[in-house]
Amino acid sequence: MKKKIMIGSFSLVTAFALAACGNDDEDPMPDEGMEMDPDSDNNMEDMEDEMPDNDDMDGMDMDDMDMDDDEHEDMDHSTSGEVPDDLEEEENPTFEVGSQAMIEDAHMEEMEGAEATIVGAYDTTAYVVSYDPTNGGEREENHEWVVHEEIEDAGEETFEPGAEVTLEADHMDGMEGATAEIDEAEETTVYMIDYTPTDGGEEVENHKWVTEDELSEVE
Repeated sequence: MKKKIMIGSFSLVTAFALAACGNDDEDPMPDEGMEMDPDSDNNMEDMEDEMPDNDDMDGMDMDDMDMDDDEHEDMDHSTSGEVPDDLEEEENPTFEVGSQAMIEDAHMEEMEGAEATIVGAYDTTAYVVSYDPTNGGEREENHEWVVHEEIEDAGEETFEPGAEVTLEADHMDGMEGATAEIDEAEETTVYMIDYTPTDGGEEVENHKWVTEDELSEVE
């Protein structure tokens, strides 16, 4: 009789232990009488208010969200090849028209190391300028290059650094008609060139401008 009682007690203890283990594996359910945090609803409402509406997302330009894009990389630097009427050709340029040259010291990364074909060579003063584009774009700082003949009412005297001028150059969007400040001036031979960017982009035709110091002989 005692043996049966002991076996029965052991069975009950085992059953209770198994039931307790089963409860531990399940997520506890809140009691019906448990009060919810009153701030939780407010927090959810705040999160919904901060999320943009679908209409706002539809009107958002994904390109505007990419802050790492280099504006220069997205531009086409080809031109028509037209030059000012009073821009004088260089009679004995170091790099003759039709010859090849290497771009050594470029003002854009994809130009450096590219092989260029000389399209034109001109004797002038080249300027580094800073200006606010007329199309509302961000200010261009230390843009290379604008030649003397591409400045409104240029005359014969070279502009000094700090001078304020109006640009007539049109080889970049928003440049023509913009008010610019002269940063540097250099009397040199400037070249118009064709080249294929080193980043694999399409060939650029009639690019304005590179100076003689930025080119070297092809080995």
